[in-house]
Amino acid sequence: MDAPDPSALRALFPGLSRTLDGRPCVFADAPGGSQVPETVIGAMGSYLRTSNANLHGAFVTSRETDRLVEDARGAGADFVGAGPDEIVFGPNATTLLLSVTRSIARTLKAGDEIVVTRLDHDANVAPWLLVAEDTGAVVRHVDIRDQDVTLDLHSLDAALSERTKIVAFTLASNAVGTITPAAEISRRAHESGAVVVMDAVHFAQHRLIDVRAIEADVLVCSPYKFFGPHLGVLFGRRELLSTLRPYKVRPAPDEGPARWETGTQSHEALAGFIAAVDYLADVGRTFGPAASDDRRSLLTAAFETIGAYERGLSERFLQGLASLPRVRLYGIDHPAEMDRRTPTFAVRVGDRHPADTAAALGERGIFVWDGDYYAREVMERLGLASSGGAVRIGFCHYNTAQEVDRVLDELEELSN
Repeated sequence: MDAPDPSALRALFPGLSRTLDGRPCVFADAPGGSQVPETVIGAMGSYLRTSNANLHGAFVTSRETDRLVEDARGAGADFVGAGPDEIVFGPNATTLLLSVTRSIARTLKAGDEIVVTRLDHDANVAPWLLVAEDTGAVVRHVDIRDQDVTLDLHSLDAALSERTKIVAFTLASNAVGTITPAAEISRRAHESGAVVVMDAVHFAQHRLIDVRAIEADVLVCSPYKFFGPHLGVLFGRRELLSTLRPYKVRPAPDEGPARWETGTQSHEALAGFIAAVDYLADVGRTFGPAASDDRRSLLTAAFETIGAYERGLSERFLQGLASLPRVRLYGIDHPAEMDRRTPTFAVRVGDRHPADTAAALGERGIFVWDGDYYAREVMERLGLASSGGAVRIGFCHYNTAQEVDRVLDELEELSN
């Protein structure tokens, strides 16, 4: 039985109606940020029109904003499978990681070890390099496998020791689409006594996050990657957050997740975030089946549908790519392994510079990225960093099979 086709929801995304030279645009740029449904736009505008205020005031719009923040923590909790008191907001995932790594650095000393991976976005690498610089800790790198750009678990084992204090890794590579075996990595890290810090920014668009199942201690994601506004969300295991000391100004709260939030948050973005999570819940309600009508169950159903549909897009793209000998793919390419990747593909077209390929596709109304997308470690490891990185083509549940075919047709033309 074929997976339900959630691309039928395209009409809810006003940005997808964009055309160029009379042809519909293909938004194959979702790894860099997705389009948003009208409900998200409406929620942000509604808040600004009717309830715009700061927190903790003795008047109605302020009390409405207080409730908004509480509701946003509830939405975040449902999205990652946590408690509302474990959800922290900030301007973006990178800033949140920089903040929490500063606090974790207070607990480290010279000779302690931090493990990072070659697969990660620099947001979960560079902050740890700065921590090591400040504390005298040592950074160990987990390597990737040449044949499919997956994480080498033997390299992980070699990096772990009784001195390991932190293991930082991504749930899915924003560059090549590889999904990591998060629960297994966490198990090995925790056996070494390490705190586990996960980057779920790319993963969150494609699969359900369950922080308990993968034993996350800290996890970050960004709603603008899953159909919401620019914002950062951090999950922190409550026992860990309560023991770490954040960098904050003196009037800020001394307890609860708000003590990790510096300054006034973007309340309109929180309204949009709630709407984005509710949109995904509606995907589960529409395409189900969900075990029940609570939001977490609906999100589970949504990502089952999204994952199954996106696997079909990935298989279609890879089958087409196999007939283009001058287009090289970096990453998992076997149809039986689609559960181990997202529909995000790093390619090179002949001897074209990636920027030239991206520009040529852009002129044809196909929007993709080129470069390293801040995944510096993997691009250097693959030997691509000095020559422009790669072209990143990324699909999500609002893309269609016809759009996949159109991208393949354009790649064929550019490769001839």
